Amino acid sequence: MSEDQTRRGAAAESSAPDPWLRHETDHASSDHAMAGDPQDGHQNDDPWLRHDVSDPTPTPALGEQVTSRHAEESRTSRRRGTGRRRGAAAVLGAAGREFVIVVGMALILSFVVKTWLLQAFYIPSGSMEDTLVLNDRVIVSKLTPGPFELHRGDIVVFADPGNWLETVPEAKHSSAVTAIRKTLMFVGLLPDDAENHLIKRVIGLPGDRVACCDEGERLTVNGVPLNEPYLKPGNAPSSQDFDIRVPAGSVWVMGDHRSDSSDSRFHDPSGTGSDGSVPESLIVGRAVALVWPLDHLTWLSNPTSTFAKVPSPSPSAGSGRG
Repeated sequence: MSEDQTRRGAAAESSAPDPWLRHETDHASSDHAMAGDPQDGHQNDDPWLRHDVSDPTPTPALGEQVTSRHAEESRTSRRRGTGRRRGAAAVLGAAGREFVIVVGMALILSFVVKTWLLQAFYIPSGSMEDTLVLNDRVIVSKLTPGPFELHRGDIVVFADPGNWLETVPEAKHSSAVTAIRKTLMFVGLLPDDAENHLIKRVIGLPGDRVACCDEGERLTVNGVPLNEPYLKPGNAPSSQDFDIRVPAGSVWVMGDHRSDSSDSRFHDPSGTGSDGSVPESLIVGRAVALVWPLDHLTWLSNPTSTFAKVPSPSPSAGSGRG
C-alpha cells in the first residue's frame, strides 16, 4: 500500500463517528426530553414528575397528616354524639308527650264515667251488714234514678238529707296528700269516702204506705207483709213501731242492720213520713256491685221476690210507681 492510500484511510477513520459517544449523546437527549424541557416542546407524561412540576401545593408531613386525621375523626365523633343525644331527646320528648296525652285522656274519661255513669264509694259504717260491711267498696250506677227507675229493694247511695250523719273527725293528712286524694276522688280514680253520703235499701216508693209491725212481727208495704232475707241475722224488722205514707218525689229507706242503722225511722219526728223520707233528687245512684275486697266481690241484685206481691199504691195516696 502506498503512503498516499495510508494517509486517506487514517483521515476517513478519524472522521467516522464514535458509536460510544453517539450512545451517550442520545441518552442525554432522551433524559432531557423526559424532563419535559419546554424549549423542546415535549410534555412530560410521568404523573409523579408532572405533579412535582405542575402542583404547587406542598405535601403535608406525616405528623401533620396524622394530626389532621385525628381532628377530623374527633369532629365526626362529636357530630355523631350530638346526633345521638338529639335522637334520644327526641324519643324522650315524644314518649313524654304521648304519656301526657294518655294520662289526660284517662282522666277525662274517668271524670266522664264518674259524673254520668258509674262511681265508686267507700262504705263508712256497719248499717248495711251483712250485705255490706265497713271498708267495702261498691260501684254505683248513676243511671238510676234516671233512664232506669228505682225499685223497692234497691240499695242506693244518697247525700245527707240534713243532720243524718254524725260529725266524724277527719283523718289527718298532709296538705299535699289531701289535695291528691280530693283530686283523685273528683276525677273518679279513688272511691268517694262517703263522708257526706249514706247507703241504705229502698223499702217504700212515692205513695207507699210502710208500717211495722203486723201480727207476725213483719214489715208491711201497702198491707203486704215482707219476708226480708237480707236482714242481719238476729235483727228484728224494726225495734220501733211506725205507720207512714211516703210523700211524692221521695223514698223510704232502711238499713239491713236494723239495730244499728240511723235511717228514715229515726228522722221522722212527725211520724207521717214527710221528714224521714229521702228526696229522689239527693240519690246519687243504685249500688250494683261490691268490688273490694276481692273476697267480697259480688253483684248487688234486687230481692224481687220480697216485693213481688206488693201492689202499687192507690192513686189517692200519691203518684207512686210499682
